[in-house]
Amino acid sequence: MEEIIEKAASELQIDKSLWSLTKFGDIAIQQKQSVDRDNTELTRYVKGEHMGSEDLHLREWGELTDEYLGPAFIRKFEKGDILYGSRRTYLRKVVIAPFKGITSNTTFVIKANEKRIDKRLLPFIMMSEGFTDNSIKNSKGSVNPYINWKDIANYEFLLPPKDQQAELAELLWAMDEVIEREKALNEVTINTKRSFFKKYRSATNYKPLSYFCSVSYGLGQPPPKDENGVPMIRATDISKGKIDTENFLRISSKGIPKGRDVQLSKGDIIIVRSGAYTGDLAMITKECEGAVAGYDLVIRSDERKINPIWLQEYLLEKEAQNYYNGESIRSAQPHLNSRQVLETLIPYHSIEIQNRVSDYLKNFYKCLESSNRKIMVSKALQKSLINQIF
Repeated sequence: MEEIIEKAASELQIDKSLWSLTKFGDIAIQQKQSVDRDNTELTRYVKGEHMGSEDLHLREWGELTDEYLGPAFIRKFEKGDILYGSRRTYLRKVVIAPFKGITSNTTFVIKANEKRIDKRLLPFIMMSEGFTDNSIKNSKGSVNPYINWKDIANYEFLLPPKDQQAELAELLWAMDEVIEREKALNEVTINTKRSFFKKYRSATNYKPLSYFCSVSYGLGQPPPKDENGVPMIRATDISKGKIDTENFLRISSKGIPKGRDVQLSKGDIIIVRSGAYTGDLAMITKECEGAVAGYDLVIRSDERKINPIWLQEYLLEKEAQNYYNGESIRSAQPHLNSRQVLETLIPYHSIEIQNRVSDYLKNFYKCLESSNRKIMVSKALQKSLINQIF
């Protein structure tokens, strides 16, 4: 199925000679129905942070009883409406509501004008480069830029005839189905890995991290930049066991103070020391060997006592993450120091058990890497397809 869709997408020849120049406001209708939250049957709300970037599917939301919501949360949406984040539009937050609920007045609620457009096509227009570029260009403000409805309503693009719209919508949604199926498989693998590792998250005996590892500080203030220099790993490069190598800051090796042991080795674990992602971490792979740590902390394992793969898996689990969260919020700005990390309690298992478990974990990681690669390829193809059409 995937191969057929990819072949169809790659061989797509689009004749736009019969397409008509159309304003977005002619095919999209803004909904502005307000809700009295104290007198409504609606139970769910959607915030901007619930909406993922470049993801049409809503995967998180809140219940009205969960927390206090500010006075801006008055906008009603229906199942099937499109929710569009009008602030920081470069984030491309466009989702299709899977239920009815409430959102803030800074989130545009949009219905398709079905006399002019197949409603299945509308969200893909909003994901296109042309639409996003128009939103960014017309945004007001610098700290938290926002777009007005009239500015996106005036956006012009070529719209295919109704019969061709249906064909294109089917192709785009088939591509989306491929991505969602791969994501579901990815989630199954993650849950299976967690179930497998669960029994190793506890033990009859615990030891502080200091028994197994040393902890050191990264460079702190970066030396001068150098395009051909040494990569420096920062907090923004780290996400739940993964390191994003695409946007490394490169620094001059001459600027690294002599005597500072900040060069990273395979198996080191770098842990975010401060800010919103305090406690997040990732293990250094062969690809990142030789990079240096920025402001964050580096855990170096004594591999006679602990397997770094096993350790990373445990430190990403809720027991360790809850500890880091509790320690970090003691200061005004979330923050961890080396002492707090060294005091992390680790369930004690023999190195033989750890090595055996780590071999299984490596197989899970390979499956996830393969799955993530497929998702990336499919998303790139979908993005290319959207921009080819619009």
